[in-house]
Amino acid sequence: MTSTDLLERWAVVRQHSLDLTATLSAEDCCVQSMPDASPVKWHLAHTTWFFETFILEQYEQQFQAYHPAFRMLFNSYYNDIGDKHPRPQRGLLTRPAFDTILDYRAQVDARIRRCISAMSATSEAAAARLRQLLELGIQHEQQHQELMLTDIQHLLSCNPLYPALYRQAAPAPVFAPAPLKWISYEAALSETGHRGDGFCFDNETPRHRQFTEAFALADRLTTNRDYAEFIADGGYQNHQLWLAEGWDWIRTQQIRHPLYWLPEKDGSWSNFTLHGKQPLAPEQPVAHLSLFEAAAFACWCDARLPTEAEWEYAATSGQATLLHDLYGARWQWTSSAYTPYPGFAPAAGAIGEYNGKFMINQYVLRGSSAFTPAGHSRPTYRNFFPASTRWQLTGLRLARSLHT
Repeated sequence: MTSTDLLERWAVVRQHSLDLTATLSAEDCCVQSMPDASPVKWHLAHTTWFFETFILEQYEQQFQAYHPAFRMLFNSYYNDIGDKHPRPQRGLLTRPAFDTILDYRAQVDARIRRCISAMSATSEAAAARLRQLLELGIQHEQQHQELMLTDIQHLLSCNPLYPALYRQAAPAPVFAPAPLKWISYEAALSETGHRGDGFCFDNETPRHRQFTEAFALADRLTTNRDYAEFIADGGYQNHQLWLAEGWDWIRTQQIRHPLYWLPEKDGSWSNFTLHGKQPLAPEQPVAHLSLFEAAAFACWCDARLPTEAEWEYAATSGQATLLHDLYGARWQWTSSAYTPYPGFAPAAGAIGEYNGKFMINQYVLRGSSAFTPAGHSRPTYRNFFPASTRWQLTGLRLARSLHT
């Protein structure tokens, strides 16, 4: 990809972040609904901070920060950069004002354009490194675009008026799944991880061999109808279905259904979405499940969650076309702990803190969701969250072991 093409794609991604906030008020953009979420204003500032810190500070002649305090306020977790504002307190940052953040974005964007335009005057090695950092910044911003949507949904769900982000009516459901079918895969030694073509995050490497025993994968995602049957059958009251930590979690938190499901007086369910409160669409894939809930449902079905190696093997096999909604519907929990691949080594410096240091006490999700930006999905992408996470657009695809 040429520098011009890359810069055009960067501009589209930067504008899309602003488009996502078009119907929000300044008050909407400042509030933090829980420690795991961040205010929209912080997302917009942090993604800008990324370009300012990792590109302008390194490549701009006579660099001068937009505001010295922003280096600390909008640093997420990069210890090599310096101090950080505590994550649970991001919602207390009523200042700088939202308009200031928009000006920050505009100024940094103008300086990035000038920096890229001057790239021809640098060495080829420096220009290549600059392109790599710009690509990483684009991918990083796309990650935050998805987080903005999930964080906004959680924030608006806390309002008893159930306000909608989108003013237009919700689109009609397009899912009409047939009865679930099982797609079988023989035991195989295959290669897992990024092939080296195009962008990937460091946690997708290095490519390595992985043996999988014979298994079967559901051809479709679990639907709301499927999951409602699990609830009706007492799934949340049967400890035999649950991992011990999951059972303690639902009892302590008094959880009896997926996040955003709302019971109605007639026994039906509604669902809070970015279009506001809507009737639950039975044929849509179930969403906002923790790993605990996904694993309990799988146990109820006499099945299990796939490993990430099984998921990737199936997604890259000749039978991938038989698997519906691999991408663009729901992130799919796997039973695999988020750990480094054999031979993984983080990059030097602050950039090396991007993924590696989070490889503990989390589980891998594969695929992508309806909130994932276009072009941000691939078979080797490794999303990851703690087992209790539900505010992301997380669902499941069932797996079974085949004994030969």
